[in-house]
Amino acid sequence: MEEIQQRRRLVVVGNGMAGINTVEHILKLAPNSYHITIFGGEPYPNYNRIQLSYVLEKSKAIEEIILNDYAWYEENGIDLYTGTEVTAIDTEQKTVEANNGVKVTYDQLIIATGSRPFMLPVPGADKQGIIGFRDIADCEQMLRTADVYKKAAVIGGGLLGLEAAKGLSKLGMDVTVVHLFKELMERQLDATAARMLQTELESQGLKFATGKQTAEFLGSERVSGIRFADGTELETEFVVMAAGIKPNIELAKASGIEVNRGIMVDDYMRTSAPDVYAIGECNEHRGVSYGLVAPLFEQGAVLAKHLCGVDTEPYEGSTVSTQLKISGVDVFSAGEFMDAEDLSIVRMHDDWRRIYKKVLMRGGRIVGGILIGDGREMSRLQQWIRTGTVMTEAIHTAIVGQGAPDTANTVAELADDEIVCGCNGVSKKNIVDAISENGLTTVEEIKATTSACRSCGGCRPVVEQILQHVLGDQYDSAAAKKEAICACTTLSRDEVVREIKEKGLITSKEVRYALEWNNKEGCSKCRPALNYYLGMIWPQEHVDERDSRLVNERMHANIQKDGTFGVVPRMYGGVTTPEDLRLIADIAVKYNVKMVKVTGGQRLDLLGIKKEDLPNIWKDLGMPSGYAYAKALRTVKTCVGSQFCRFGTKDSMGMGILIEKKFERLDMPAKFKMAVNGCPRNCAESATKDIGIVGNEGAWEIYVGGNGGIKARLAELLCKVRTDEELLEIIAAFIQHYRETGKYLERTSDWVERVGLQSIADTVVNDLDNRRALVERIEQALGQVQEPWNEILENSNLREKMFDDLSVSTVKE
Repeated sequence: MEEIQQRRRLVVVGNGMAGINTVEHILKLAPNSYHITIFGGEPYPNYNRIQLSYVLEKSKAIEEIILNDYAWYEENGIDLYTGTEVTAIDTEQKTVEANNGVKVTYDQLIIATGSRPFMLPVPGADKQGIIGFRDIADCEQMLRTADVYKKAAVIGGGLLGLEAAKGLSKLGMDVTVVHLFKELMERQLDATAARMLQTELESQGLKFATGKQTAEFLGSERVSGIRFADGTELETEFVVMAAGIKPNIELAKASGIEVNRGIMVDDYMRTSAPDVYAIGECNEHRGVSYGLVAPLFEQGAVLAKHLCGVDTEPYEGSTVSTQLKISGVDVFSAGEFMDAEDLSIVRMHDDWRRIYKKVLMRGGRIVGGILIGDGREMSRLQQWIRTGTVMTEAIHTAIVGQGAPDTANTVAELADDEIVCGCNGVSKKNIVDAISENGLTTVEEIKATTSACRSCGGCRPVVEQILQHVLGDQYDSAAAKKEAICACTTLSRDEVVREIKEKGLITSKEVRYALEWNNKEGCSKCRPALNYYLGMIWPQEHVDERDSRLVNERMHANIQKDGTFGVVPRMYGGVTTPEDLRLIADIAVKYNVKMVKVTGGQRLDLLGIKKEDLPNIWKDLGMPSGYAYAKALRTVKTCVGSQFCRFGTKDSMGMGILIEKKFERLDMPAKFKMAVNGCPRNCAESATKDIGIVGNEGAWEIYVGGNGGIKARLAELLCKVRTDEELLEIIAAFIQHYRETGKYLERTSDWVERVGLQSIADTVVNDLDNRRALVERIEQALGQVQEPWNEILENSNLREKMFDDLSVSTVKE
């Protein structure tokens, strides 16, 4: 306690990327210098705001974009107040006061309040259904809206607007991007690049209304449309404002600190008030307020050194670069990008490959550039621009693509202070030092040590090149690409599985201790993964660790956004009876079910059920669980087949029911969907299933690796078989091979691409001995499965623990 009192008191107003990045630098430079207090307006620890678009498109959960969890604050002795707004700063008494009554004294104060979305000041802007896109709350509202409404408009064709639009599109909304200018991203792209980008995004389903000035939002209480200045209108049920940001200066202004557009700072981030600093999007440096992540990291590095008494060059501004984070769209821009009389240009435009490269020079020195469709030169282009590199034959060759770039020279040319990972502010020197000082040999080790590649992953190729450059002859390309199963360990999935088998480890705790986990308690990513691997390897010996299961699997129902649950009873092959339908209807009335929905897998979903009612509903139904919540076989969708259809050549319903009854309840790496068609007309949509079966005269066709979700993929033909027995045998072998070699949460669509279709065919189709061995192992695993609803109904202790204690904790997916 005495040590803490002797430390200087540092208060940070803002728990975002700018403030916390500065704190991270301070903890590295002088870990015992400050007693740190942090106030954050959101009810979350520090997270990666630039990855909100991934949360929106559901490719990442909120937990996955957390940069520093609550444990990090505790480990570093930081007092953290989340969901708390600082309302006053007394620069004479050197105190801050928050809306919860907390009052804290400071020696040094950092204001890192960020920015707010710019809301167009036009009539109707206060209607319901109009929001900005800046934080998790906005993201959650967009997710909820997409469940109810179908037409959305995003105002703003810049970075944030396009990412928001793509995310809403992936949620199934009909999205139109409204932009004041004719070209998208007009602050980063020229007309050619903008047209290429718009064409690509249109092919992905987005619509555009460019050159349109918003004049009014239509509707009564809720927005129903937009009227433009030219008199035209756009129908919409939801509007996202992404037309720019405004520095959040209100607190500083009210406290008498000098502000203009942003909080005025000098080259060391000092404001007009003594011992008060401002960093990130809220400040204004030399007339510029930056809205990108790289400048705030550069500011943070300077401020941290200044606060720790370490010599540092002043911050003189940033050469901004822009990278669009939309899957399948490669866009990068830095420095100057528009043609001008005093500029000479090297340009390469390939419409067929959809590649556009443009490098601009002034007096022979590179001052800017654009890359569309090929980002391999991204790091070097940024370096050339920052250092004003003179154009050479080698650089020209790299741009126009007449020779293969020398990757070793690429990273050798990078300056030590060049930011490699823009998401987390990691420089080349940070990575080189981490490799040299810690003996790192893999990208995953670099990721765990420095946070490079921790976010979007776009810098991974450059990080690997740096690793190769530093290690030289000791570099192992296979090892370098190894991906750890989580941050608790450097071991990959295959290494963990091998160690479990060789050491005979039976429980997750044994694994974590025997394999020297960094975090002996594990995390929300590795605990369910280890539980799956152990159950797959030791189906008879391993006891399922229920607390390691994700919430849906632990509760045997789908948790909804309002905390209620959805129950899907099993209907084999999508076939039911009048008696079962009447039973489901009666139970829906009895328990006041909010909605009964037909699912995409031809089942009935009872939605809006209270947790405490789940066991009683299961009991009254008397039907098996449909496993709609599990990493297991969800459904086998069927058409009516030869039993009823005049085109049907095979009994698809009979086969679907047989398959579903055989493989239900078996744990798998990820959810697993199947379909059986009685003819090639594909009414059961076999082409987008993990296994799709198509009946032809005298044969069954087996398709694998399909996916109709975020990463859509058509299934590929694995083989054709003539008998039902061979069909079931190959399906069993395929599933078991996937169970044994798939990564936890890896869908078959990704697994097939990673392992290779031919390799899978050789293993489960062509190698008869191996096929039978796989079938034998899956039969052993199937012998251990239980019906989960009955298990809970018959175990009063388990039922009381899970459903009568309403405060039971959950591990969210």
